Amino acid sequence: MAESGEKPVEPVTEPDFSKIRIVLVNTSHPGNIGASARAMKNMGLHRLALVQPKEFPSGVAVGRAASAVDLLERAEVHGTLSEAIADCGLVIGASARSRRIPWPMLDPAQCAQRAMQAAVRNRVALVFGREDTGLSNEELQSCHYHARIPANPEYGSLNLAAAVLVFCYELRKAALAEIPGDVGHGDPQWDRELATSTDLELFHQHLQEVLVALDFHDPESPRQLLQRLRRLFARIQPDVVEMNILRGMLTHIEHKLKETR
Repeated sequence: MAESGEKPVEPVTEPDFSKIRIVLVNTSHPGNIGASARAMKNMGLHRLALVQPKEFPSGVAVGRAASAVDLLERAEVHGTLSEAIADCGLVIGASARSRRIPWPMLDPAQCAQRAMQAAVRNRVALVFGREDTGLSNEELQSCHYHARIPANPEYGSLNLAAAVLVFCYELRKAALAEIPGDVGHGDPQWDRELATSTDLELFHQHLQEVLVALDFHDPESPRQLLQRLRRLFARIQPDVVEMNILRGMLTHIEHKLKETR
């Protein structure tokens, strides 16, 4: 009971991270899986997805997870990254290296803000790559944003679980601060969900087919056209209605091409 004149202490409401998943790709050491699960549970996250882990289930992972064994027991295991992020409207890939084609880049705090805003209506994936080589260029092109921890440039290599902890900590900070969503895809007033990763992949396949049919794209001499188009649409983040419009336009172009031939 609070004494007279004192306000009772309000209980802290735990953030809702139900739409945010941590995805670990091709993790080689099972201990890193367990330690990452522990880092997630420390910060209140609970959805873990694994893409082709070298060893899982594993007693080593269980030992490193401490009291987060329940996350390992519920972890989803996938054969490909595409499967792990198929239903996600926002995908952010952790990358320690610069790429040939610059991609929209976030630091961990910006990443957390984007993720929490998007999670109002959409599923979100934060993707972490292999301990030695990180994410491949192809895997990074499946992400809307890349995120990098601004570590010491002379020694910027972080342990996988340490990197996961940094991002999960920023997610928790952003959630507890109740950051308001910008007017846009993450705002509750936005009328449609974002197109999922699967929707975008199907669109890019369709777009490539149409560009080839138009003789605008030569598969034998691709240059960087398709990668730059991927970056463009990743930056735009079309919603499901906009995606239907784009696919409809491509289909109409195909019909017109058939009529002229």
